[in-house]
Amino acid sequence: MPQSKSAPRSAIAGWILFDWAAQPYFTLVTTFVFAPYFASAVANDPVQGQALWGYATACAGIVIAFCSPVLGAIADAAGRRKPWIAGFGAVLVVASSLLWFGKPRDPSTVPLVLVAFAIGTIAVEFATVFNNAMMPNLVPAEKIGSLSGTGWAIGYVGGMISLVITLGLLAADPATGKTLLGLKPLFGLDAATHQGDRASGPLSALWFLLFVTPLFLFTPDHPGRMAVVPAIRTGLATLADTLRRLPQRRDTALFLLANMIYADGLVALFAFGGIYAAGTFGWQTIEIGIFGILLTITGTIGAFVGGRLDDRFGPKPVILTALALLIIGGTAVLSIGRDVIFFVIQVAPRAANAGLYGSAAEKAYVAVGLLLGIAAGPLQAASRTLLVRLAPPERVTQHFGLLALSGKVTSFFGPLLVALVTTFAASQKAGMAVLVVFFIIGAALLMQVRVPRSSSPSP
Repeated sequence: MPQSKSAPRSAIAGWILFDWAAQPYFTLVTTFVFAPYFASAVANDPVQGQALWGYATACAGIVIAFCSPVLGAIADAAGRRKPWIAGFGAVLVVASSLLWFGKPRDPSTVPLVLVAFAIGTIAVEFATVFNNAMMPNLVPAEKIGSLSGTGWAIGYVGGMISLVITLGLLAADPATGKTLLGLKPLFGLDAATHQGDRASGPLSALWFLLFVTPLFLFTPDHPGRMAVVPAIRTGLATLADTLRRLPQRRDTALFLLANMIYADGLVALFAFGGIYAAGTFGWQTIEIGIFGILLTITGTIGAFVGGRLDDRFGPKPVILTALALLIIGGTAVLSIGRDVIFFVIQVAPRAANAGLYGSAAEKAYVAVGLLLGIAAGPLQAASRTLLVRLAPPERVTQHFGLLALSGKVTSFFGPLLVALVTTFAASQKAGMAVLVVFFIIGAALLMQVRVPRSSSPSP
């Protein structure tokens, strides 16, 4: 049950820094550096790379779907969250570090990379579930929107800084041997073998290890309630009871279904955004990385502003607005090719030595990406707070477990569908088109959710 007073600032800061600690894995590995590197330099070609990355993401999603609600229910019964975060954090550190061994054009490294990526994804998502479960006990319910939005925004900033470090000091253009800042890579990293790109894995591991520490030092854990074995029995029974009661709560069930669908689309959008740009325009790490920095800036702004709008108007309008932007932006992305924008307008392809984002199509892609960045943060942050408005106060922690369930139970489906469509159509664009459908269906379901007036924040 959410508390009526805020926890000490140091406790809240420690909780927020978890997002800062975890975000580089999503920014560097999943989206902007390692994933495009894998597709363009480790796999045989970008289409195969996108498909393989999609299958690995889908496998991780299946494990997350089956295990996270069970683990969450057990942790709720046992009480404590930090031991789970520590355990899965350790797995994340090891898995991220192993990505260093993904050498270019070396097929023998592909299985190791995909397995390490899948395990790292499972670990960071499990740790995030338990970190989210701590949120209701840090601030009053009417401030959860701001807390959630601030967490996402700080996470984006952490991801951006880690990306700047990678592009400016570690990852170099193989043709020039220089980083984005015109420097030779630190530590003698070899540009020809993409050691700077590969270093994104170990950097994510070190970053998490360093910045998750304040959570353990300053943020109070839930008190322990029972030993592991009784907690397993109690947690499973509680989860079953909550699921049995769910059909009686129409609006909560509709929201969880909508969240399940649009969260799938968002997972896949993050997983394949950089890969799609690498295949469409031939962008290398520096182009994709700068694109990621720009998206992170707009995402940070969107999360901060969305959190305040959430407290002011409620989370449902914030989510619907974000989904509308994602639908518009996703459709616009599909309309852009190497020599075409908006499906029918022919533009000149990129000329030699044209500079960064030198073609009209690339500039259009960047502009659309900024729109997607603005929408992503508020969508995720407001989804956490809408459940607080819908859940009965005496069962709010249980319903946070259900939110994790709805966000993960089919999290493999979006990436899997992208991978399958990409494979059978032999087209990256066809694979990405399915994401727009996910956002449309999610918005249609959410529009039917009725938020009780008494649960809405006061103007």
